Amino acid sequence: MLRTGTEVVLKLSEELTTKGKKLRVGQRFHMETAEPVIVQGMTVIPVGSPAVGEITDVRNKGMWGKSGHLGARVLYVTVNGRQMRLSGAFDDKGVTGTAGVVGALVVVPVAGFFMTGTSARVPLGTQVKGFLDEDVPLAMAAAGPAPLAVGAPAAPVLGSAPVAQPAVLQTVSASTTVK
Repeated sequence: MLRTGTEVVLKLSEELTTKGKKLRVGQRFHMETAEPVIVQGMTVIPVGSPAVGEITDVRNKGMWGKSGHLGARVLYVTVNGRQMRLSGAFDDKGVTGTAGVVGALVVVPVAGFFMTGTSARVPLGTQVKGFLDEDVPLAMAAAGPAPLAVGAPAAPVLGSAPVAQPAVLQTVSASTTVK
């Protein structure tokens, strides 16, 4: 059983940024697993398994030093055609330009209107953590062939050919002579 709360390390397959004002709340983005999830020595979620996240909050940079902000959550990972629900969230906030705005207002009062903060940006390949949001039953193959049953040797059947017996290895020591 793969238990709820099991950590799944993911990495972004695309950059997320508020630059260009293209991100929208509800927009989905692609990720993939960055590390395998292993149970009892078996890989149950391999590296590179596709995952999907969703944008939950977007605020673009603006005038008066306002920085950009984005929030996102992890939705699911797909393994062998099965979607496993995940939970987890991450966000990024651009750098606020407040100090620059205050300094500009002292020199030219209208300059603050033109000062902006920076855009929020989560680069391609950034690792984020997700956690299984459901118990997932596993059907694991047997670890190897079944052990052989060892019993008493079968008695020869009358009228059949004699059964070859295994050779017995005799060891001879150096002090013993064999005639």
